Amino acid sequence: MADAQDSSESKRIYVAASAAQRLVEGILKGNGVPAENAAIVARCLVAADLRGVDTHGMNRIPSYMERIRQGVLNVAAQPTVNQVTPVVAQVDGQNGFGFVAAHLGMAAAIESARVYGIGMASIKHSNHFGMSAWLVQQALDADMMSLVFTNSSPALPAWGGRSKLMGVSPIACGAPGKAPTSNFILDMAPSVAARGKIYKAKRRGEKIPLDWALDAEGRQTDDPAAALEGVMLPMGGPKGSALSIMMDVFSGVLSGSAFAGHVTNPYDPSRPADVGHFLIAIKPDLFMSLDEFRDRMQYLYDRVVGGDKATGVDRIYFPGELEQLAQAEREKTGIPLVQAEIDALNEEAKKVSVDPFVTLESW
Repeated sequence: MADAQDSSESKRIYVAASAAQRLVEGILKGNGVPAENAAIVARCLVAADLRGVDTHGMNRIPSYMERIRQGVLNVAAQPTVNQVTPVVAQVDGQNGFGFVAAHLGMAAAIESARVYGIGMASIKHSNHFGMSAWLVQQALDADMMSLVFTNSSPALPAWGGRSKLMGVSPIACGAPGKAPTSNFILDMAPSVAARGKIYKAKRRGEKIPLDWALDAEGRQTDDPAAALEGVMLPMGGPKGSALSIMMDVFSGVLSGSAFAGHVTNPYDPSRPADVGHFLIAIKPDLFMSLDEFRDRMQYLYDRVVGGDKATGVDRIYFPGELEQLAQAEREKTGIPLVQAEIDALNEEAKKVSVDPFVTLESW
């Protein structure tokens, strides 16, 4: 495998977020996605790239477009909302983009929470919705706490098993702080590493740590291609496995979507994914004023980051803070890609007559 540090393929080329938004939105609209929906999808993908979550950013576009071309993703889908009770909504994603269905579901949960203190949305017949943190941010922008669950395609075994059964579905939640730095944003997979990181390593010709996955023969591997043929490893052994099952209960079993290993991989264009999501919005000023809640969050932040540091540790970070710092940096320097990634995106742009990337290096 090529040396990731020396290979010309791994040289970083920077693109501005505005250029990424234009290109991605143009590709989506060129493939028949309604303009309003294309803007939502593009914004969420670029948000992931800005936060340093490159595994769930614009590089997903080629696989999404292939699903459209194969007719297994309903490009023109407009999700529908059924308000089951005053605080519970069910969204039918109509096999469209998960970003659009989840955005609508969180909006419904937020509106219920404004009136009743809490709102919930169950989403069925959806697709991959990228980085969960953008939904947490949608709630934060409305001064809401949130829980965000989703299920996903098989990637890791149940603890004690050897075959793919459960997804590496992220668990995410958030709460508003006194300042953006003290916003609490947790977005983590129940595996040692997100599967998207393995796809990213394969795309960039890089190796992976040996404790991320096993190959098809059950052996440790640093080859991302071999890892994708095998299984991911859960974090904390049975604890990570149990969390992945929990995601399936709340997102798949409850919603009426696929579950128990039947969600389709987003890179598999053979059939609909039928992903399920579960979203909750909570009004944080139910028991005290919002200002008092924010002050208490600031106190928690200060206690966490100001704690005594272990040997060799320069700084303690609050959950979500590293991503906030990455975003501040990338908004100035641009989003780093490698040439193969730019080529893949430009190829998608060419298919629908969208102008290719203009990188910051060529400005």
